[in-house]
Amino acid sequence: MRTRIYYRGPDALVSDDRFVWHPTTAPLVFTIPDLRNVGLVQAPARVRPYAPAFAVVAIAAAAAGWILLPDPAVYVLVFLGLAIPGVAMLWREPGRWELHAQYRGTAVVLYSSADARVFNQVSRALRRAMEDRRRTSWGYGLAAA
Repeated sequence: MRTRIYYRGPDALVSDDRFVWHPTTAPLVFTIPDLRNVGLVQAPARVRPYAPAFAVVAIAAAAAGWILLPDPAVYVLVFLGLAIPGVAMLWREPGRWELHAQYRGTAVVLYSSADARVFNQVSRALRRAMEDRRRTSWGYGLAAA
């Protein structure tokens, strides 16, 4: 019997019996029959990890400019010293969509993406794979040999 592919992309593969996610590390492989309680979660946006450090450097540069350059250039530096940290503190990573599930009794993140369109394609493919497997296991959709 041939394996049916529901979705194939650069970071995920959904077939009739497996869900494979390729995050930045090694691929994570889950067997579809062992998945339970699959749900969608939207993770909130968060401040980028380097934004506070960037703000501190900008403030230090503005303070040094105030001391060392007592002319109109100081005003520009002070403005930048206040504007850059303000923008950096508001600079956030986009929110992410995640697929959560129970896999062999353990809570796992099956998939995560900031791209809503791709996330919807992957989650829809997983839903179809799970529905088709359930239908087949109940005797529906069996073709005559």
